Amino acid sequence: MMNRVVLVGRLTKDPELRYTPAGVAVATFTLAVNRTFTNQQGEREADFINCVVWRKPAENVANFLRKGSLAGVDGRVQTRNYEGQDGKRVYVTEVVAESVQFLEPKNANNGGGNGYQANAGGGYGGGYNQGAPSSNGGYGQNQNQQQTPSQGFQQNNDPFASDGKPIDISDDDLPF
Repeated sequence: MMNRVVLVGRLTKDPELRYTPAGVAVATFTLAVNRTFTNQQGEREADFINCVVWRKPAENVANFLRKGSLAGVDGRVQTRNYEGQDGKRVYVTEVVAESVQFLEPKNANNGGGNGYQANAGGGYGGGYNQGAPSSNGGYGQNQNQQQTPSQGFQQNNDPFASDGKPIDISDDDLPF
């Protein structure tokens, strides 16, 4: 069996952070995901997908994402039901996020994301490298780029660029 969901979209409102009676953080948000085709009027429609994330990643989502933030969600579909206040059975389908990627720099115009990913396993990571620091925020840019708060993205000096001199590496430093 397989139950896997990967979504990229924008938050329709600020995430809502709550805590269970046991003190476990849970954040809920809705992601607007554009469809790949247009309707008869030539307009692109979107699906609005409810998402849930737990524990530390939930706190990170609530702290760093806002309405309009571009986010990537990797998780699974879950259905549940409960009895509503009117006594009728209510059915809910949602995506339980195992990781949420913040896909825009912190200083983006709409105020979203910080260039890191909130993993259900804890820690941060860029792309799908869970637990590894990242400066590319999921964009897939060249690793030579880094973000500084006031300057956006800029090129770093490549320590392995050829400057005409031989590179002095000891045989003891080689992994093979």
